[in-house]
Amino acid sequence: MTLIAANEVMIIIPIIILVFGIIAFASYYFSEKQIVIRKLSKIPHKSIGGLKTNELTKVTGKALHVKSPLIAPLSGRKCVFYSINIEKRVSSGKNSHWKTVIKEAKTQEFFINNNGDFVIVRPTQSPKNYLSFLVKDKKATSGTFNDPTPEFESLLRRYNVDPVNFFGFNKRLRYSEGVIEIGEKITVAGIAKWKNLSEPIPEYPYSKIVELIAEEKHKLIITDDPKAIETA
Repeated sequence: MTLIAANEVMIIIPIIILVFGIIAFASYYFSEKQIVIRKLSKIPHKSIGGLKTNELTKVTGKALHVKSPLIAPLSGRKCVFYSINIEKRVSSGKNSHWKTVIKEAKTQEFFINNNGDFVIVRPTQSPKNYLSFLVKDKKATSGTFNDPTPEFESLLRRYNVDPVNFFGFNKRLRYSEGVIEIGEKITVAGIAKWKNLSEPIPEYPYSKIVELIAEEKHKLIITDDPKAIETA
């Protein structure tokens, strides 16, 4: 190797390391989790009873269902919010990567109970009025020598994902699921609005309740991430 070529290699290697470092940092910094944590850290926390109308705030407490709860697709947990991903390993030449084939989130209105004080939250999908990060604590996989469980296979077929390829071998698939379970501790941020109750809430003696809503510049922020809850 000539001296010039060696010098070129010495220059190129640090550039490659720098580029990969920038990509890794950007992936971390702009991840759903970090965006939610950063936004929540800038929002003040107040007791529910002391909230004022049109005030941007965050509330931490236990999630409670307003109506019949949702059922998480694989774990079967009762919840007010679930988010799932199904990914398939695909190859392109010498490279391979995970491709998302199903991405689904379902929400419903829910209460947050903080020491007997309640707020109500109404996330919507269309238009989507919230940012969220749910801890993915239920996972499943399948592969050539890894048969999917009966429950996982049933779920795949329910979402029209064939678990085997043309030759009858298991596809490399992975599933992740995050939920806000009934009674789980969560943090939600939004604009506070005092509203009259149309129906009484058991063990809640007041005729008005705070609703956390989204506005044009401030979407609802919803998470069950312990780090976000610690900063609340």
